[in-house]
Amino acid sequence: MEARESLEKLRSLALDDRNVRDRLLATKKEPNPISAFCRLSTELGCELYEMDLIDLGEEAYAAMRRSTNGGGENSPLLAGEDDYYELFLDELTKME
Repeated sequence: MEARESLEKLRSLALDDRNVRDRLLATKKEPNPISAFCRLSTELGCELYEMDLIDLGEEAYAAMRRSTNGGGENSPLLAGEDDYYELFLDELTKME
């Protein structure tokens, strides 16, 4: 399963099950949150590696820069937000 597909499946699991969502959000409190997130994701049947999150973050950041014509004052999402883990957790927080 591709990383993007794994994250979509994980997003769906988190939407359907508050316990899953809470467990994913709790990874932020771990000493190495991204490793904990990837371990939990894999445990839930959504195989992810740290490098997958890095690659997806870079892709998302590049897409945001392109869509805002190089960034600028009207693009608050560009404040260094190339961290897909943080973007994903932010989305989960908004599900509550």
